[in-house]
Amino acid sequence: MLSQFRSRAGDSRTLSVGVLGVGNIGTVHLKSALAMPDATVVAAADAVPANRDRAERAGVERTYDDYATLLANEELDAAVVALPPFLHAEAVERAAEYGVDVFVEKPLARSTEEADRMLETAARAGIAVGVDHTLRYQPDVVGVKSAYEDGDVGHVPYASITRLNDGPLGRPPAETAPPSWPLDPDAAGGGTLLELGVHCFDVLEWLFGELEVRAAATGRTLDIDVEDAATVLLRAPEAGTTITLHCGSYQWEELPEVNTRLRLEGITGTITNRDHLPEHFYAGAARAALENVASRVGVADRTVFGPTFYLRAHYDALADFLEAVRTGEEPPVSGRDGRRSLALAERAYDLAAETATDEVELPEVRP
Repeated sequence: MLSQFRSRAGDSRTLSVGVLGVGNIGTVHLKSALAMPDATVVAAADAVPANRDRAERAGVERTYDDYATLLANEELDAAVVALPPFLHAEAVERAAEYGVDVFVEKPLARSTEEADRMLETAARAGIAVGVDHTLRYQPDVVGVKSAYEDGDVGHVPYASITRLNDGPLGRPPAETAPPSWPLDPDAAGGGTLLELGVHCFDVLEWLFGELEVRAAATGRTLDIDVEDAATVLLRAPEAGTTITLHCGSYQWEELPEVNTRLRLEGITGTITNRDHLPEHFYAGAARAALENVASRVGVADRTVFGPTFYLRAHYDALADFLEAVRTGEEPPVSGRDGRRSLALAERAYDLAAETATDEVELPEVRP
């Protein structure tokens, strides 16, 4: 259906895109947009000179040290907000002043209260808000959803999902200090529940409908100010499914080959995302990892970004958002979806605080 957004139905012109933030994930979005035939990255902004240099080497003609200056000086159709969470609200508000649609890196905001202000501002300006919840774009997860909807295993009374990542210090031994904002609860809004858990909440509601948080526990494996491990018990009333969710950021020397595990226990069988990995995934993932690392430095920065298994999900999510901008439709992963994931995370935090003890026994997690 047509939404309140500016309609570009029938408009096949190339969209002008600005990238606000060219750090780790911002570079992924930048190179994704550069590889799209119907989008042009006209400018990028980052406060860090090295990040601006990276954008220029990738082929961006104009860079700015301040995203507000970029928005004021460029004619944009859409902006990618890949800034730290504490800057999301301000960036969306600035974009709204210029009628620029926004694709926001997750989490959408640091709280539902902040998200509500952002979405109200966007609604008044008539701009679209999309969120980079990419799990639903991974082919293995898409395969699980397809098999579930086809009724391959009948009713699913129980499901589980685990989302893991390397810890804030990177793989040991830690050689450089991490950015300060991910370890600051005021700047980031929280720890692993907002970094990884919101992905899980989003994809679970995509699968099973609205969720209820029944219990939660958070913990710290490092002496830091945000949680780096969380376990949540959920219930999907419409589907009649009970779900366990675990997310964590751990200081492993070797990361798991697949950092998301999704398993549906049906009454006639089991569906797992491992059953839907692309053929030759492990060999391809190893090769792609080397290629993506190489593309971040030196002359390889000049090459066109080639999406791989994980990065392809970001490419597809951004491409879908830009198509919605072009046609005047609501984004497939909207600001309301991002706000819903935040609400579930907040409920989990509340329940975890109610049951907190001095020592939290964390589940054993094996790669």
